[in-house]
Amino acid sequence: MKRHLTPELMDDPALDPDEHRRALGGLARLNRISSAGRSPWRGMADLVRGSNRPLSVLDVATGSGDVPISCARRAKAEGLELELHGCDLSEVALSQASQRARDAGLTMTCFQHDILAEPPPDTYDVVTCNLFAHHLDEEGVCLLLRNMAHAARRRVLLCDLRRDRIGLGLAWVFSRLLTRSKVVHVDAIKSVRAAWTPGEMRDLATRAGLENAALPSCFPRRMMLSWEPS
Repeated sequence: MKRHLTPELMDDPALDPDEHRRALGGLARLNRISSAGRSPWRGMADLVRGSNRPLSVLDVATGSGDVPISCARRAKAEGLELELHGCDLSEVALSQASQRARDAGLTMTCFQHDILAEPPPDTYDVVTCNLFAHHLDEEGVCLLLRNMAHAARRRVLLCDLRRDRIGLGLAWVFSRLLTRSKVVHVDAIKSVRAAWTPGEMRDLATRAGLENAALPSCFPRRMMLSWEPS
């Protein structure tokens, strides 16, 4: 199945803010049903459990913050704590992320930042990115990984879709079952068609300087790149 990258509706800066909020709500529902935070949590849980202080986590291109908030909830259930940070280009998304964190009884520091232009202005124990790499071309993914690695003191975690026909079918079905947002209906299919295969992602990580990154498969039809600075 050949990769096919086309602009997604939610990436359009001219998208109506109300439609954008509806789409973010639909994606939040999809992320919740698919347990999107489970794999990132597993990727950082050993560090959180072994730390004598709250682990600082930056989620880049955070959208409405669903994944880092899910991770913080999982940590809280074990009596642990995360120091949450999120960055995104979209002010609408950042507003949603802040509100969702408050609704969950959490504090999340959100700031506007273009991760493809430069590294974040600070460093964090763990830098995560969820469901963003499929929006990018090869050079964009390499820039993303380099800038994440620059800001990560202990670990980089990048989770994304895998490109295959099963994933395409699941995206079509569940995007229609779980949300009425036409934006999500369109973008869910575009996302899988634009996703990377594990082999492609491993090659891009090597090009970006993240040698020997682990890349296990995750449910449902996803993969998670994990890398630690030497």
